[in-house]
Amino acid sequence: QVNMVQSGGGLVQAGGSLRLSCAASGRNFRTYSMGWFRQAPGKEREFVATIEWKNEDTVYADSVKGRFTITRDAAKNILYLQMSSLKPENTAVYYCATDEDGLNSRDGRLYDYWGMGTQVTVSS
Repeated sequence: QVNMVQSGGGLVQAGGSLRLSCAASGRNFRTYSMGWFRQAPGKEREFVATIEWKNEDTVYADSVKGRFTITRDAAKNILYLQMSSLKPENTAVYYCATDEDGLNSRDGRLYDYWGMGTQVTVSS
């Protein structure tokens, strides 16, 4: 059984920073990819970033490129999302997810296991 336990998030002023964490367990994730997605009220879920667990290759949504950084600690099986220069439009519930096939895809439908979500609120 795969578990994805998220932490971090909260309320921050525009221009501030936050770090999200996602502790994964239950598998050897070496061949997996892991990603972050978000869903704002009344909107569809959208891709944020993804990373290949083995090679650390990353893909970012254009809207966060240069402000958000996705990393992973392979020894501890923890996924991170460092968010800087936050904007009010970044307010959403953020989810981590893992893809068994390691496709590093922007398509959330390809991900197999999901965290419970954590709220990020950016005030103006």
